[in-house]
Amino acid sequence: MDSQRLRAALYVAVSASAFGAMAIFARFAAADGADVVVVLFLRFALAGLLMAGVMGLARRRWPRGRPLAVLSAMGGIGYVGQSLCFFSALGHASAGMVALLLYLHPFIVTVLAALLFGHRLGRGRVACVLAATVGTALTIGGDLHSQPLGLLLGVGAALIYSGYILVGARVLESQPPLAAATVVMLSAAAVLGVLVAVLRPAWPASAAGWLWIGLIAVVSTVVAMVLLFAGMRRLGPADAVTLSTLEPVVTFVLAALLLDEAVSPLQVVGGAIVVAAVVWLARAGGAQPSMRSRSRSKR
Repeated sequence: MDSQRLRAALYVAVSASAFGAMAIFARFAAADGADVVVVLFLRFALAGLLMAGVMGLARRRWPRGRPLAVLSAMGGIGYVGQSLCFFSALGHASAGMVALLLYLHPFIVTVLAALLFGHRLGRGRVACVLAATVGTALTIGGDLHSQPLGLLLGVGAALIYSGYILVGARVLESQPPLAAATVVMLSAAAVLGVLVAVLRPAWPASAAGWLWIGLIAVVSTVVAMVLLFAGMRRLGPADAVTLSTLEPVVTFVLAALLLDEAVSPLQVVGGAIVVAAVVWLARAGGAQPSMRSRSRSKR
């Protein structure tokens, strides 16, 4: 058993748990009056400043040249575009349908990584991705009613996030996770800051709202993103996003515990399928070939 692979899988599992908690934190922040755009801006601004401080204290080298431009585009275009598509889709489709469409990205990333970068599929890995997708669908459950615009925006969010993951996996071959995550956060905050200045949305009304946003920034952004990048360097994009399907499982468990939301038997079955797929993938499925080395071998 590859101990480095298990460590990387643990990184992604903790990252998914941190991302999964964000929906709960955001629910409390919204109850305090904070607008979605403000929450997103503060999320990346606070996280980016925190990580920039760590970079400075540790005297870490910042990305330069092309890697800096790619990482900036990942944050300012990729992350912001995915977030805006996702939240806009909620106005034209049910939350269940939007979440389900977003979680098509493990399948999309796996297929594109095989087509573009020569990553091995294998029956076990394909079965694992399909099982995780089915389990996610059961876990999300709920009303799947939607309008055509909602479907388009939901698919758009999945496609943008898939591109973000694939590009990120490539640039991470030469950049450390801490520096990469910091640039992504700051660039996303810069773009969202412009939107806040133009739209003038509502800010948190009390200290409690700022606390929940602070948890989003530290737990669901700094911890989540750095660990995702660290795990993805070892696992490759396809396995990393499949492991990240733990996120909705964590969300519905926390919603049941903290918000007293009902949990159906199908959701329990779906969560069990996702966990089983994640455990299998963490213990089996070998490392993916480097995308850079693969592209060189084709020359």
